[in-house]
Amino acid sequence: MTRVVVKIGSSSLTDARGGVVEAAIDKLCDEIAALRVLGHEVVAVSSGAIAAGVSVLGLDERPTDVVTLQALAAAGQPRLLESYRRRLGHHGLVAAQALLDPHDFVDRRQYLHARRTLDRLLQLGCVPVVNENDTIARDELRYGDNDRLAALVAHSLAADVLVLLTDIDGLYTADPAKDPSATRIEHVAADDPLLAIDAGRSAGDRGSGGMASKLEAARIASWSGVRTTIADAAREGVLVDAVAGVAVGTAFAATHTRRLPARKLWIAFAAHVAGTVTVDDGARRAVVERATSLLPAGVVSAQGRFHAGETIEICAADGKPFARGMVSLDAAQLSRIAGMQTRDLPDGLVHEVVHRDDLVLLP
Repeated sequence: MTRVVVKIGSSSLTDARGGVVEAAIDKLCDEIAALRVLGHEVVAVSSGAIAAGVSVLGLDERPTDVVTLQALAAAGQPRLLESYRRRLGHHGLVAAQALLDPHDFVDRRQYLHARRTLDRLLQLGCVPVVNENDTIARDELRYGDNDRLAALVAHSLAADVLVLLTDIDGLYTADPAKDPSATRIEHVAADDPLLAIDAGRSAGDRGSGGMASKLEAARIASWSGVRTTIADAAREGVLVDAVAGVAVGTAFAATHTRRLPARKLWIAFAAHVAGTVTVDDGARRAVVERATSLLPAGVVSAQGRFHAGETIEICAADGKPFARGMVSLDAAQLSRIAGMQTRDLPDGLVHEVVHRDDLVLLP
């Protein structure tokens, strides 16, 4: 038995006006059912709630303000789930809605609770249909796109395969819409620098992802020991083939040498980086070579208006980021004590700028 997480984006599920394309959901559900016949467990991570809300409420275009988008998600999510319920029911399968937010991965108790619930749903034979809880999500603490969410779900459930379905058939050497010589990359090794490049963001207005977010999701999955494939949602038999290891789209190998806990994965791939801390070379070496916490003595400067508990990048003297972490101090507090030895810190102040348990080295 293989445990599979499949993510499909808004661009593959909705038309130009934002309406749900029932045929696309039908095809996906049929392919999920085919995997279930083969004995596999499947979790679907589905975008499209906001886009569906545009259609449900009869709007001519997708708004841009956060409050309206959250309202649209509330209106569109039931419509989206009903489509999954109907088609999966045609195959005798039960769709189970699961709306997640980042606290479900940052907070240990929430993480374990969400994992147990999803795992139990699979044991009961359900097909969990997961989406970000857009209705209540805050911009500063959210996944940003469902590619990242799908990778974190794959990590939490110890999935074997992650399939990211989109409207193109994989990763190319260049934008195939602009460069006719562009060729598809069929395989990316776990240590390939392609996993660190900044590919193009989505040019459409029906989704929030793009190839960059899919590469980021592939890296999360790779660090979690999960094999990933980016493939064309419209291709017949794409799910069964991807799970079987057939060459569809672009396949990303999993690494078994680096496996981060969910909390550190969230920090490493946080959608929102609130600021930057520059450190001296001594602090960089201590963090990188001795795995220590970052202390005020090694801080040169702080940039941004971050608050305690937010994610920041830690940069060397040359300005290049080498780590990310969950900061323990506000930017104003840190600026006042930058460069101070621990013995000289004011009473009651946290001694670590970023504790080593909340710090991740970047590749």
